[in-house]
Amino acid sequence: MNIHEYQAKELLKARGVPVLNGGVAYTAEEAAEVAKKLPGPVYVVKAQIHAGGRGKGGGVKVVKSVDEVKDTAQNMLGMQLVTHQTGPQGQEVRRVYIEEGCDIARELYLGLLIDRATSRVTVMASTEGGVEIEEVAAKTPEKILKVVVDPAVGLQAFQGRQIAFGLGLEGKQVGKCVALLSKMYDAFIGLDASIVEINPLVVTGAGDVIPLDAKMNFDDNALFRHKNVEELRDVSEEDPAEQRAKDHELNYVKLTGNIGCMVNGAGLAMATMDIIKLYGGDPANFLDVGGGATKERVAEAFRIILSDPNVEGILVNIFGGIMRCDVIAEGVITAARELGMTMPLVVRLEGTNVDKGKKLLKESGLNIIAADNLADAAQKVVSTVKAEAA
Repeated sequence: MNIHEYQAKELLKARGVPVLNGGVAYTAEEAAEVAKKLPGPVYVVKAQIHAGGRGKGGGVKVVKSVDEVKDTAQNMLGMQLVTHQTGPQGQEVRRVYIEEGCDIARELYLGLLIDRATSRVTVMASTEGGVEIEEVAAKTPEKILKVVVDPAVGLQAFQGRQIAFGLGLEGKQVGKCVALLSKMYDAFIGLDASIVEINPLVVTGAGDVIPLDAKMNFDDNALFRHKNVEELRDVSEEDPAEQRAKDHELNYVKLTGNIGCMVNGAGLAMATMDIIKLYGGDPANFLDVGGGATKERVAEAFRIILSDPNVEGILVNIFGGIMRCDVIAEGVITAARELGMTMPLVVRLEGTNVDKGKKLLKESGLNIIAADNLADAAQKVVSTVKAEAA
């Protein structure tokens, strides 16, 4: 789950991380009222969306009066902010964050994430603050410093100093960086975060070390332990189909291709998308119906796939262990009939009640293309979709 910058700063502030004064606003008038409570004379108006690169897209503006805050907020609210993470359609700005200005001497990068290679929390730091870390990794990877944290002992003070020295900090700045990183780690572990990122982390003219931006993502599976975090969810920032899938206990991620996928099991779903790519196709989604889905849930999964206007064909790939193939067949038939589906549908079934499932599909009267195995299924759906488009 993602949250907004101002929400991340509130959570970090509660853990003792020093942040600048600011407040969220939903109207231009509210923005002006927030600004009046800040010291000034410089203010920063920031669009709040779940995407990076806001500054380059015009979503971060530095102004020098309360009137300018109001005018800037007025222009920003309701705009479709386009960044490299939103895609060309952009994301509507529904709230802005007004923050006091800051005397910036240096911009750094500091982040905590889970490294899948080591299965451990890893600290990443760079002197290239204000730049997307992916861009730094691609162009100047030598400027990224990594420190792996042993989960048995947690983040150690010497590791904090290693990061601080690597960032070129001196004197009291080192201690401030070590303290800040320790509190970030405390928030990461205590809130079951998957990412805590500060970009940029700034060194002020007075020598303070302060987060100028903050990003936090959380493990959805741990949210039941953190109701205060779960309450921060902004569903308006989420894809409607993905939200609909969550409501029906389905794991769905929308992609940019034209071949819809319905699979049971995350690993099998990944393999299905890979083999579609191998045969020249492009998957439109990741969709795992899980091991114990009902006929109704399968039908809803089918409806979600078909709600994507880019989908031109569907591959159903089910290996029935706990999941029964006849249940999948019934759900597919129900949804296909209800929605009057006419696009190519390739189905590969194996496992529990496979013969019963195949019989139901065969007798359904629907235009279903049967496949013997995964490779056969991928080849058939890709070739059929391409033939239909020709």
